[in-house]
Amino acid sequence: MGDSATEKGVRNMKTVTLNRLRRAEGQVRGIIGMVEDGASCPEILTQVSAARSALRNAGLCVLKRHVEFCISDALRSGEEEGRLLIDEMMSVLDRHGI
Repeated sequence: MGDSATEKGVRNMKTVTLNRLRRAEGQVRGIIGMVEDGASCPEILTQVSAARSALRNAGLCVLKRHVEFCISDALRSGEEEGRLLIDEMMSVLDRHGI
């Protein structure tokens, strides 16, 4: 049996998110090595910025998945459930300054 478009979309977003997180993980390991090796502060700060960006992009991917699949499914199944998920998402975004 074939997978639904939703299942394929979720799997694709999971793959993209994991790739972004692994990239950030590699960057952090690289930063640790730079600090251990005594790299210059500007070089380290540049890499910290890149790692921060990779994590931000991973977070945006998770947010997109949540909106496209979790919230849209909840809205289709019941108005109250959808509202609760939207309120929860807005609280998380507000708490993290997004």
